[in-house]
Amino acid sequence: MPSLNSQAPQTDRSPRRASRSVLLGAAAAIAIGGVAGYATLVPNFGGSTAAYAQTSPSISAPSFADVVERVRGAVVSVKVKIVDDSQTARNVPNIPQLQPGDPLERFFRQFGEPDQRRSGPRTGMAQGSGFIISADGYVVTNNHVVDHSTEVSLTLDDGRTVAATIIGTDAKTDLALLKIKDGGNYPHVDFAGQSPRVGDWVIAVGNPFGLGGTVTAGIVSARGRDIGSGPYDDYLQIDAPVNRGNSGGPTFNAQGQVVGVNTAIYSPSGGSVGIGFAIPAEVAKDVIASLHDKGSVARGWIGVQIQPVSREIADSLSLKAAKGALVSEAQKDAPAAAAGIRSGDVITAVNGDRIDGPRELARKIASFGPNKKVDVTIVRDGGEKSVSVELGVLPNDQRADAAPTRDRNGGRDQGQNLSRYGMTLAPASQVAGSGREGVVVAEVDPNGPAAQKGLRTGDVILEAAGRAVSRPADVSSALDQARKDGRKAVLLRVKSAEATRFVALATNPAS
Repeated sequence: MPSLNSQAPQTDRSPRRASRSVLLGAAAAIAIGGVAGYATLVPNFGGSTAAYAQTSPSISAPSFADVVERVRGAVVSVKVKIVDDSQTARNVPNIPQLQPGDPLERFFRQFGEPDQRRSGPRTGMAQGSGFIISADGYVVTNNHVVDHSTEVSLTLDDGRTVAATIIGTDAKTDLALLKIKDGGNYPHVDFAGQSPRVGDWVIAVGNPFGLGGTVTAGIVSARGRDIGSGPYDDYLQIDAPVNRGNSGGPTFNAQGQVVGVNTAIYSPSGGSVGIGFAIPAEVAKDVIASLHDKGSVARGWIGVQIQPVSREIADSLSLKAAKGALVSEAQKDAPAAAAGIRSGDVITAVNGDRIDGPRELARKIASFGPNKKVDVTIVRDGGEKSVSVELGVLPNDQRADAAPTRDRNGGRDQGQNLSRYGMTLAPASQVAGSGREGVVVAEVDPNGPAAQKGLRTGDVILEAAGRAVSRPADVSSALDQARKDGRKAVLLRVKSAEATRFVALATNPAS
């Protein structure tokens, strides 16, 4: 599983004699076997403690033995042969080519470096976990477990080893679907139909550190975790001990149904510290169904760049609450633009389901699939309206163009009152490479109010308070007018190297 090394989540397939160590998911579990019992404290009140013990209520620890006995036959160890032709991934140092017989050749072999006469990709073995979901042998695991693999084999609970093929993978949710090649009637488990609550007991089963089938237990610690691993993060956080090698293994509820697919851990050492992450069953079910039917996942696409609505942005747009997804840019010829959605709109609902922020919007739109029509509720100019959007197909790769080199020596003009914000502006038309629209942030004080709001040297301000700007004075005028109108902030539409976004600049910055 991936392990979040102290600061970040990590995924991991536990490598055995592999050419590299891949800390990926978080689904391994050190053998614990259950939950420790609770001691019964018997106070001495001067009478018979034996009599007290007989009449006092006892607290018994929960046992998951029946559930484990029912489900463990469906949990498998996944072993893959991986091929890596990357110099960096093989940790091969940049050393000169050696002739046969060179004295240094023996030195490099002695200390574990590869034979320099070898050419071509290197191979290794890695391990993870998985679980069977149908009698004919379909198996769920993590994408990172089987990524770059050339051969996949599964070790069943009864000790048999069988070959498997990869039906499909989805990197965005880190899921993969395999199929056992040999026919048979395999033990299998089902996904849960209901999401677990925070505090519910869960049981993790997997193959930690390549040890084989291991069971641990804990509770659901949190829901809806975003660990920065992808655009659709919505993880369950569990405290059942999981470690490297449990990636792709199942997390069960007390009824023996799969509530999550273990995929990452947070750990400073690579071992369990009680913070593991699992893909929820409701997400996994839809992805696995698509992989089964089509071998891939096609997601809906609306074509907008979005950002959260902060309290300052909500105030500047006269919104009642800091909720929704702010459209910083509607991409040209994309479904949103075709439907009339534009920058500055705030998306608050899709098909009547409330949207609290960008993550909810991304997941919601993706779940519909392409070519579906959805009703998108937006707030514009203080009013609410509904827009019908026909979704497109999510492009595989979307990249922001690198920022051009800018000449910051020309045409500087702070404009009225902008020195209070710690920035110097210049018309974009006077700064090479900045285009002809907007004004460029030519200089910014790293300790000033503008920098604190995220403005950086080279950013281009395209709009202020919903109006296009071409001179620094336009920005200053927008701030002055907002101050007279009693508004706390002005919304600036800003283009940077990464994307277009909105920045709420206070009308009365602290001096």
